[in-house]
Amino acid sequence: MLNIGQAASASGVSAKMIRHYEAVGLLPAALRTESGYRQYGDADLQTLRFIRHSRDLGFSIPEISQLLGLWQDRSRPSREVKALALMHIQALETKAQELLAMKASLEHLVHCCHGDERPECPIIDSLANGAAVLPGPTQTRGPGLKTRPQLKRRAVTSA
Repeated sequence: MLNIGQAASASGVSAKMIRHYEAVGLLPAALRTESGYRQYGDADLQTLRFIRHSRDLGFSIPEISQLLGLWQDRSRPSREVKALALMHIQALETKAQELLAMKASLEHLVHCCHGDERPECPIIDSLANGAAVLPGPTQTRGPGLKTRPQLKRRAVTSA
């Protein structure tokens, strides 16, 4: 049996996150010593490593909960695991597209900024106006030739 610090070192998950995973139900409540210290066994370490690897791949807490259930069900059909992974791949693809759009927008603003002693700055202006210039779909010109993405203004919403 390991205490929380030892379990953290052995699993690569911080003690704070171990407590969090217990609180959200990904990890069963730890056994306790008479003095109240958490104790973790081999099965707990395997679960923590599973969670860490899942987080490394970007799975959310609810998705990891599903994956843990599938992992612990030895009679599961692999198609369920594959379906969950495919949905995650699609979410990652969407996120990657959004990040690339943000990058293109910022690159455009940086290109438009003179970066000199004058106070005028399209980067600051765009942020102050609450609108970001985001790239639109790429237009094609004949076989294999592409124009620069068309830029459009989109209001930035706060969460």
